[in-house]
Amino acid sequence: MAIFNQLPSSVLQWFAVFMSIIIEALPFVLLGTILSGFIEIYITPDIVNRFLPRNKFLRILFGTFVGFVFPSCECGIIPIIHRFLEKKVPSYTAVPFLATAPIINPIVLFATYSAFGNSIRFLMLRLIGAILVAIVLGCLLAFVAGEDILKDSAIVSHVHDYSDKKWYQKVFLALAHAVDEFFDTGRYLVFGTAVASAMQIYLPTRVLTTIGHNPLMAILIMMLLAFILSLCSEADAFIGASLLSTFGVAPVMAFLLIGPMVDIKNLLMMFKSFKPRFIVQFISVSVVMIVAYCLLVGVVG
Repeated sequence: MAIFNQLPSSVLQWFAVFMSIIIEALPFVLLGTILSGFIEIYITPDIVNRFLPRNKFLRILFGTFVGFVFPSCECGIIPIIHRFLEKKVPSYTAVPFLATAPIINPIVLFATYSAFGNSIRFLMLRLIGAILVAIVLGCLLAFVAGEDILKDSAIVSHVHDYSDKKWYQKVFLALAHAVDEFFDTGRYLVFGTAVASAMQIYLPTRVLTTIGHNPLMAILIMMLLAFILSLCSEADAFIGASLLSTFGVAPVMAFLLIGPMVDIKNLLMMFKSFKPRFIVQFISVSVVMIVAYCLLVGVVG
């Protein structure tokens, strides 16, 4: 305790914020890696092909809306997407799921509804915005940019066949994969959380609020704030609601849309699995679409 007493208050605050983010994120990372492990053992490319629609656009829509029944927080979504891609799920199906799953799942939608005083309007604005971004990302990958987004180092060179294993052997293997994935992904989470918590303490938010004097600037500032804070999507609506009177509807909506798609934590986890070119495309398209959508929200009122 004496050691802690000698530390500056800002360092103690940094450590407190770091621990709060880690404690909030770890259960979702654990859930994501467990799902990833079971996908590795139980989902084969044949099963994927059996359930996916044949039409490309329908596959994009499938990836966009499957988050309603297959929810995941942004903290645990990257291992799941990585495993789906290895199982031959097309990138134009997996990436829309990456964009929407942390937003359109029932828990987040209910949190958004509650945070804004039981407001259907904010729930629908967030839902529609996420869907639009996901569809554009899917169309880009399906018809323009190509499907190859995994790093070569992140691709498993061969697919294992676990069909001859007994049920308890499969469960053990799934959990073993989950443990490996958890510790592999966890280091990126820890480093990303350290950066995010430091920026929360040492970057004064009053600087951001004082320069948000026009709608476009306010939207960009709130997107930057969402990136810096790296909040879990189950909690960000309550922070967004507290900023509503300061910034207005459109900037707050930008805050609620970009945070679950791109923050410091999942950006570093993306670098582990995805090619830099795709990451730049993903961020660029997401930012442009969210800015355009939120400007429209601001105009419509």
